[in-house]
Parts: sequence; C-alpha cells; structure tokens
Amino acid sequence: MSKYYLTTPIYYVNAAPHIGHAYTTIAAEAIARVKRLQGHEVVLTSGTDEHGTKVERAAKAQGKTPGEFVDLISNEFQTIWKKLDLQIDRFQRTTDKKHAQNVNRLFEACKQNGYIYKGTYTGLYAVVSESFVNDAKPGDIDPETGKPYEELTEENYFFKLSAFTEPLLKFYDEHPDFVQPEIRRNEVLAFVKQGLEDLSITRTSIKWGVPVESDPAHVFYVWFDALMAYWTAVNGEDRWPADLHLIGKEILRFHAVYWPAFLMAAGWPLPKKIFAHGWLLFENDKMSKSRGNIVRPTPIAETMGVDALRYFLLREIVFGQDGSFSFDALVGRYNSDLANGLGNLASRTLSMIQQYRAGAIPQASSDPAIAAIVEKASKAALDAYDAFEFSRALEHIWSIISAVDKFIVERAPWKGGNSVDETLYTAANALRTVCVLVHPVMPHAAEAIWQQLGETGKIALGGALKTGQKIGKVAGVFPRLDAKPTIQKMQELEEAEKARQAALMGKAPEANFITIDDFAKVDLRVGQVKSAEAVKGADKLLHLKVDIGEEEPRTIVAGIALAYKPEQLVGRKVVIVANLQPRKLRGLTSQGMIVAASLGDGQPVLASFLEDVPVGARLK
Repeated sequence: MSKYYLTTPIYYVNAAPHIGHAYTTIAAEAIARVKRLQGHEVVLTSGTDEHGTKVERAAKAQGKTPGEFVDLISNEFQTIWKKLDLQIDRFQRTTDKKHAQNVNRLFEACKQNGYIYKGTYTGLYAVVSESFVNDAKPGDIDPETGKPYEELTEENYFFKLSAFTEPLLKFYDEHPDFVQPEIRRNEVLAFVKQGLEDLSITRTSIKWGVPVESDPAHVFYVWFDALMAYWTAVNGEDRWPADLHLIGKEILRFHAVYWPAFLMAAGWPLPKKIFAHGWLLFENDKMSKSRGNIVRPTPIAETMGVDALRYFLLREIVFGQDGSFSFDALVGRYNSDLANGLGNLASRTLSMIQQYRAGAIPQASSDPAIAAIVEKASKAALDAYDAFEFSRALEHIWSIISAVDKFIVERAPWKGGNSVDETLYTAANALRTVCVLVHPVMPHAAEAIWQQLGETGKIALGGALKTGQKIGKVAGVFPRLDAKPTIQKMQELEEAEKARQAALMGKAPEANFITIDDFAKVDLRVGQVKSAEAVKGADKLLHLKVDIGEEEPRTIVAGIALAYKPEQLVGRKVVIVANLQPRKLRGLTSQGMIVAASLGDGQPVLASFLEDVPVGARLK
C-alpha cells in the first residue's frame, strides 16, 4: 500500500472560517477519499497560521492576549470542520512548540548553506500598531495618529531568493506538473523570469511570532514561519515530501516560489505538486469582508445537509477556475441532480425490489449494454478524479444514472414480463457502482444507499451485488426542496452565524456601507407612468412607459404585475433609477428600474410622495 500525503492551506486566523475555506478543505478531503478508495494510505493535514501584527492587533481589540485569541479562532476552524464532518487526520498550528523548533531548523540549514545574511530593511512604520505598512506610500497618513507614517530602518535577516531564479526555472522545466493548473504554472514562470529579489524573513519590530533561537531579538516573518507547518504536521517522518499542497490562487507565489526556494536552500526534498484553485465568487463578485458578501458553510449544511454543499461546490465549479455561488443555483442543482437524479433512481429501484421481489436482489445478471456503459463511465470518472476534475467525474457518474433511468422506463418492470429480474438487478447493481464512485464527494448519501442495497462491507472499488441478498429499509436520501422557504431559512441562519462570528472576532457585524460618492453615482428621478401593459408570457412583468422629463418616455420592464394592475399605474408618480445599464427582458429593452420596498412576503410596494413633485426631479 503506497502512502499519500496532502495538505490544505494553513489558514490565517485574522478571520473566522467561511465558505471559501470550506471549498478548499472539502476538495482536499474528497481527494483524500479518492486516494483511500484506490488503496493508498492517506494523511490529510490542515492547520492555522497564528502569528503577526494583525493577530496582535485583533487580540488587543478584544482585550485578550495573542495566545488567547489564536486559541479561540483556531478552535473555530476545527469545530466547523467537525460540523461539516471533514476527516482531517492532523491539524497543525504554528504556535506549536515543535513547529517553532522546525522553523529554526530550516533557518539554520539555509544559513549553513550560505543563503541567509543579516542586513537592514527600510519601510513605512505605524507607531501605534508597531508594524511596517507594506502597501503604504510616502506621505500616507496613519489613521491611528493622524500623522504620516514614519520611515524606519531595522536590522533583519534576509534570504537569498535572488540566487534561485535559475534553479527554480530549471526545476519547473524538469517537473512540468509541479504547479497546476497550467494557467497558474505560466503565472509562476512569468514572475520568476523577471528575476527574484532577496527576501526579508525576520523582524525586530514584531513581538508575536517564532523567535530566532540563535538571535532572540529577531522574530520570523510570515511565510518563512507558516510554510514550515506542512513539514511539522508529519514531523518529517516517512511522509515528506508532500504529494500535494492544495491552495487558493491568491497564495500561489508563496507556495510555488518561496517555499521550494527555502527547501532547496536547506537541501531538503520539495513537495511533488502544488495545485492552486480559483476564487469562489458570490453571484459573480469576489467574496470579501469589505464587500460584506461572505457566505458561511454551516447554515447550508444545517438546512440541506453536508453532502448537498459538497456536491454543489465540486459539481458546479470547474476546479482550478473561478466559480460562482448563489443560493438559487445551490437549490436548483440539488433538486435537478440529487432529488430528481440520484435520489429518485435509488428510491424507485429499491422500492420496486421491495414490491416485486419481496426485498431480495433478483436472481439475474446485468444487461450487457448497461454493464458496458457503467464500466466505461467508471473508468472515465476515476481518471477525472485523478486529474482533480471533480465536475467532469460527476458528469460521468451521472451519465450512469441517466442511462439506467432510461433503461428502466424502456423495460417498464411494473408491467411484468420475463425481463423484470434482469431489469431490477441491472439497476440495483449500477446503483451500487454509483455509490462507490460518488462516495468521495457525498460520503453520507453513498453510505445510506449502500446500506439500503443490503451491503454490509466497506465501500470499495470492484465487486457486484449478490443475488438473493436482502435489501435494507428503503428511505428517501434527497427529498425535493421548495426553493423559497429553503433559501429563506439559509439566509436567516446565515445572518445568525454572521453575528456569532462577529462576536467571536470581537466586533460588531459588518455593515455593507457605501460612501457619499457611491450614492452620488445613482441617478434617482421622479417619473410619471404614461402607459402600462402586461408582458406576454410573463406573469410577473409589466411593460411601462415612464416620463422623466426627457424628450421621449423611458421604457421600463418591472416585476410588479402580481401587485399592481396596469390601469392602477397610469398617471402615477414613481421613482426610477435613471442611469442603470439597459438590459433585455422578454425581447424588450428596459431603460431603468422602478424603486420599491419589499415586504416580508416579497410583495413590492412602489415608492411615492405625499407632496406634488415635478416629473424629472432628482432625489438627493
């Protein structure tokens, strides 16, 4: 049995876990399950990066010591991974004493080999937070003091990164799969080909970090400390080098340039592969704390189940590319693929076996045509898993479900006949294979269906259903969900979780504020409805002509038909957003948007005025 070691990123504790962290960890855990299915002895590690001035500052704001603060947030990561039932073999924290020893060991190895030297670092310094501000420019104001940042020079240890431009390029050439996907490899090559500059790896201005044992006035700075957690997590053992570092693309440079250079300098083995996936976008906008559009994973898991979240993230998004998340898409994918797909196949197959054959697997063999489809799709799915192409793997698995559904309809076992046994055995045996293949992505559902098939052993590749075997109690695995109440529940739980995490981080829930300049960009005008009519084929849409004081009335398509009849609107004063980009709806060009309040049931109520306001007046 071969060994396989893979890691998630070492997550920074300046923020509580959100769905972006969960996405990476779910993908890593799915890879671990695939490797175990293939017979590998797997170790999956995760962890938290707990040092630096941001942590010091966050702890101070809460009236806690840095140690107390990082204990709190690191525990939050571990707790949420358990809630999501993510099987992490080892969790490595950078505040661990053994980790500090190993960071110093790496430092001394690099130093002995001539790649560490002492020099000076000059930068803009924030006095109150006692830290360098890397993105500040001369003359920028420190918001804490109201004065310009001070230029400060301090003694640092430097790593000779400049010495590794050619060695790294040679290594990338000899190991073309080291950085994946290809687009990320090209980014790394372009960066290194520009030439590398030496890197400051210690600070004397930082207090919260791993001290340099041979020079305690210095504390290791950021990545020289954090990256070593991957080595510490297995403490060398016989697990190093790691087979895979799975990361987000925003930290690619540190893992694909700095980390291999540190290891080369020490004379230690390099990891075998670094795979950088894309960002998870919320309705096509990057999730970020500043935008206030972060989604937490636990409300989804509590409402729809852990497997639904896992399936959506790995099926909806092409791994390696940016992908979009929305609650609507989540519920839609659940109903189409899980409730109507896998869940329906399992329910109808097992129910027919219960009804027509007294709950025993029929004495028959699989239909050769379906068996060939299952064999081909199984191989394709496993190949896709090996390439981390989760979405494609699931497409192949669902091709089995589609083929078997069609086969059942064509055979119509409910009509009786000589082919009933073969039909039911073929469907059940294909369902068994689907359980095996889908297990890395949806372990709970796969286990449930496996047991309903009457299987008692561990889910494993190969094998077939035994004829005469009694099936278990039939129960629906993926009940169909009503979208509106399901989304509403998730959003309510999301708000509660947002508030809980904000309290945990010692701050009020983030408000999605805009500036006065942002507001000034919105051109709100008073208009008068000149005509209104229903849009053909659309129950909710009305086609309006609205006079806002221009030469021609504006054409506006508004989703208010369930609340207002066309004749109620003619002559009415309304507020519209006049500088909204036009868009096509049902073949009509909408040149603005009607402003309305939304009641608890989603009913729109148009904004209006008590006084008589002239057409075209701007709202300020």
